[in-house]
Amino acid sequence: MTRRHFTFSCEGARLVATLDGTPGETGLLLVSGGNEVRAGAWNGQARFAARIAAEGYPVLRFDRRGVGDSEGENGEFRSSAPDIRAALEAFRAECPGLRRVIGFGNCDAASALMLAKGAGLDGLVLSNPWTIEDTAAEAPAEVVRDHYRRRLADPAAIKRLLTGQVAVGKLVRSLVAAVRPARPQPVGLAQEIAAGIAGFSGPVRLLVAERDRTGLAFVAHWQKADPRVRRCAGATHSYVEPDAQDWLLAQVLDVLAAD
Repeated sequence: MTRRHFTFSCEGARLVATLDGTPGETGLLLVSGGNEVRAGAWNGQARFAARIAAEGYPVLRFDRRGVGDSEGENGEFRSSAPDIRAALEAFRAECPGLRRVIGFGNCDAASALMLAKGAGLDGLVLSNPWTIEDTAAEAPAEVVRDHYRRRLADPAAIKRLLTGQVAVGKLVRSLVAAVRPARPQPVGLAQEIAAGIAGFSGPVRLLVAERDRTGLAFVAHWQKADPRVRRCAGATHSYVEPDAQDWLLAQVLDVLAAD
């Protein structure tokens, strides 16, 4: 596998990218979430890119404007559509044999891809899309239920409850939240990202880590019967668990291999 770095332009700013693998007909554009650099937390995205490239698919990672090695002002995920489109154009220029490019994003990178209406990509793998607009607001019912399922499996938590070490008022409010009915339609940011990909004609796969608050909040805000959703039991937000990493790899490779 080869790995090289290069730069490209986005609205007058110089952005830095890393290309893994040799040119091929299908490639993966990796979009970073939050203010994370293209290598990812603890080099996670770089390792993931290497595994994808080892399967014969070139992978492009980049730092958007104002993040990592790239110039410009950081406008967060809502303003990153030009960065994604510029990265895709640079990817195609560096690998002129590309016929298909699939985009992958986790957390608000997934939401950015949806808000950008796919940004000209041929397919999307969207993991734990960010739908939480008010971090201080009461958690969705799915998140609360997951929390209490885990607490009930913890002997220490049960002991604290039985010995009066748990605030009863807070517990009652949480239990009421846990039985709230799910919303029939997406609202707020979830509605925006749903509208964003409503007209996208390529394949879309939605991935949810079942031990992740962001992923569970997405499920709470999304259409329940969406057949595009795949869930990974036991996975946390960044799929750090070995089994979850293998699951994520298999999901992405499946979309890359489809034609």
